[in-house]
Amino acid sequence: MKLLNYVQDGGYRLGIHTDSGVVNVAGAAAASSQAELAGLNIHQAVSGGAAVLDKLLSLAGFVTGNPDNSHLLLDESGLIFGPAVTNPGKILCVGLNYRKHAEETGSAIPQTPILFSKFNNALAGHLEDVPLPAVSQQVDYEAELAIVIGRTASNVSKEDALDYVFGYCCANDLSARDLQFKTQQWLLGKTCDKFAPVGPYLVTAGEVREPNNLRISCSVNGVVRQSSNTSDMIFHCDEIISYASQHMTLEPGDIILTGTPEGVVLGYPPEKQVYLQAGDVVTIEIEKLGSLTNMMTAY
Repeated sequence: MKLLNYVQDGGYRLGIHTDSGVVNVAGAAAASSQAELAGLNIHQAVSGGAAVLDKLLSLAGFVTGNPDNSHLLLDESGLIFGPAVTNPGKILCVGLNYRKHAEETGSAIPQTPILFSKFNNALAGHLEDVPLPAVSQQVDYEAELAIVIGRTASNVSKEDALDYVFGYCCANDLSARDLQFKTQQWLLGKTCDKFAPVGPYLVTAGEVREPNNLRISCSVNGVVRQSSNTSDMIFHCDEIISYASQHMTLEPGDIILTGTPEGVVLGYPPEKQVYLQAGDVVTIEIEKLGSLTNMMTAY
């Protein structure tokens, strides 16, 4: 199942992506006399587990299976998307987690996951403009697979780790390199406003099945800059979740960005480095998860 958030009347509304259109969850819940779903938001869907997912699946069938319910379907092209997850307790990121990316930047292969964080101000939705900070001249793209945690996870084993995943989505770990490397802490260059677009969909784990065998790419103005597979990760999704949960409790709705493949601007020779400019359109595409597009704008 593919869930999404869209903006309506100044707030986020939950939708279900289908081949026929986007199911308006609140409207469909009212029409099907399932009042308990009418006010459901993405975090309640994530924390509700299989029971809520079954109800949402039934709701989608109720709408798409009956032509009389077509008024409950929204045209996706007319929606304003919100972030796939709107208020995570934590946004964790993994640095240098693709072997070829570590090599292109001249970095040693990490022996343990390199964790850092972003804050909620960095979240952005599909097709949302991203302002380039006035204090930076070196904003870089980073295509990433995002994990969304579905169950409280503390000190979980690698073998059980994927059982704690609700789903996955595309992400762009935008990075202001000149700010990132001002100090040993990367935070300043990582969590500028709207520097973590996630979406367009949150795809449930059962639909993705194997997160470490997905094609992943990034294009800028239609030109492919990154093209790889999540199998090139140094630390796979189960290892990352297990490792993080040994150091902090992961909660439903937490997001983990799992690293980026080779092809970022930072990996080019200095004379060939052309960082993102206002007007550039960046698209992240991951197999089974869809395409996430954002335009860079002047601050």
